[in-house]
Amino acid sequence: MEQKDIKIAVIGLGYVGLPLARLFSTKYKTVGFDMNQARVDALMQGHDTTLEVSDDLLQDAISKHGFICTTDLEEIRHCNFYVVAVPTPVDENNRPDLQPLRGASETVGKVISKGDIVVYESTVYPGVTEEECLPVVERISGLKYNVDFFAGYSPERINPGDKLHTVEKIKKVTSGSTPEIADIVDGVYNAVLVNGTHKAPSIRVAEASKIIENSQRDVNIAFMNELAKIFNAMGIDTHDVIEAASSKWNFIKLSPGLVGGHCISVDPYYLIQKAQVYGVLPRIMSNARRLNDGMGDYVANQTIKLMNKKGILVKNARMLILGVTFKENCPDIRNTKVVDIYHTLEEYTNDLTVYDPWANADHVKHEYGIETTNEQPQGLFDAVILAVAHQEFLQMDVRSMVKDQGVIYDVKGVLSRDIVDGRL
Repeated sequence: MEQKDIKIAVIGLGYVGLPLARLFSTKYKTVGFDMNQARVDALMQGHDTTLEVSDDLLQDAISKHGFICTTDLEEIRHCNFYVVAVPTPVDENNRPDLQPLRGASETVGKVISKGDIVVYESTVYPGVTEEECLPVVERISGLKYNVDFFAGYSPERINPGDKLHTVEKIKKVTSGSTPEIADIVDGVYNAVLVNGTHKAPSIRVAEASKIIENSQRDVNIAFMNELAKIFNAMGIDTHDVIEAASSKWNFIKLSPGLVGGHCISVDPYYLIQKAQVYGVLPRIMSNARRLNDGMGDYVANQTIKLMNKKGILVKNARMLILGVTFKENCPDIRNTKVVDIYHTLEEYTNDLTVYDPWANADHVKHEYGIETTNEQPQGLFDAVILAVAHQEFLQMDVRSMVKDQGVIYDVKGVLSRDIVDGRL
C-alpha cells in the first residue's frame, strides 16, 4: 500500500475521531463516518458542537481538502485504511462495555476489502483488538486476519478542551499486526504529526501503554485527594503543602480534585478487570478508583460541615454549584463527578442551582436528569461551590453571590483564599 493510494475512513466522529479525521484530510482523502445523522449534519454545516475543531478548520477541511462526513456505508466502501475511534465505556457495575467497539467492527467488516488495514484508537485492555474486535471483522467480511486484511493500534491521546496539546502536536504510539503493516501505520500517522510517533513492538504493548497512562494519573490524583482529606482534618491548607513540596526538583506537582471524564475515571476499570482474569488483584488501582469516585460526596459534606459551623440551616438552604462539565473551558459532561455533589446536597435541599455557561442544558438533563442554566443566576445564596474552573467563574465576584454568613467552597483552589471558607 503506497501512501499516495491511501484513502482513510474514520469510524466515530466524537472528541477523538473528528479532530483526527480533520487532520488526516490535510494529507489523505478522508471520510468521517458516524451513526448520528444530527451530528453529521452539523459537521457538514461547518460546526463542531464539542468545540474540539474550530469552525474555520472544519470548513477548510470540507472546502479545501474534500473532507466529508456521512452515515452512509457506501461512502466509505472505497476506503482502504479504516480508523475506529468509538467510546469504550463501563456499565453500571464498572465492567467494560465493548458493544460500541463490536458495533464499529461490524461496520468495518461490511466494507473492508482484501489488502485493507483497520486501526483501532479506542482505549482498551491488552488483547481486545485481536481477541474481541478482529474476529468480528473476520466474521462479517469473510476475510482472514493477517492474510486478507491487516490491523494496527494507535491509542488516542486527545485531551478535551486543551488548545495547546492539539492532535497534530501529540506524539502518537503506533503498532501493526506484522512488521510491514506497523511501518505503514507508522508512516500514515507520521505524515500528519508534528512531533512524530513511537512505534511499539506489538499491538498488545500499544494497548497496554494507553491504559497505564490514565491509570497512573488516577492513582496519583487519588494520593493527592487522600492527602487533602488528611490535611483538611488537621487544619492545614493542602495547596500550601503542595507548593512547599514542589520546591524539591523531583516532586511531581499534582492537585486534588474531582476525577471525571471518559478517560481517567473509566479506563482503569478495563485493566482492573483484565488483571483479575489473570489472577492478579490490582489493589492500588482499585483503591484509587474508590477514593476518587467518592470525592463528590466528600465535597458536599465538607460544605455542609462549614454551613453548620456558621449556624446556617442546611435544610432547604439556597445553594449554587458553579460548573457541571468534567473539566474547565469545555462542554464535555461525560462522567462528571459534579453530579455526585448535587445528589448529596439534594438530600438536604431542593433549592439547588447549577450554573454552567459551557454545558448544553438539554444534554445534562438527558444524561443526568439535572436542570442547569447557562445564565448567571440572580440573588444571594447560602452556599456556593466552585466545582469547575471555567474562565467565566474566575472573572466573577463570587463573594457577592453569597449572603453575609454564606459559605464558599473552592474545589479547584483557584479563588482568593480571602473569600473562601474551604477548599480541597
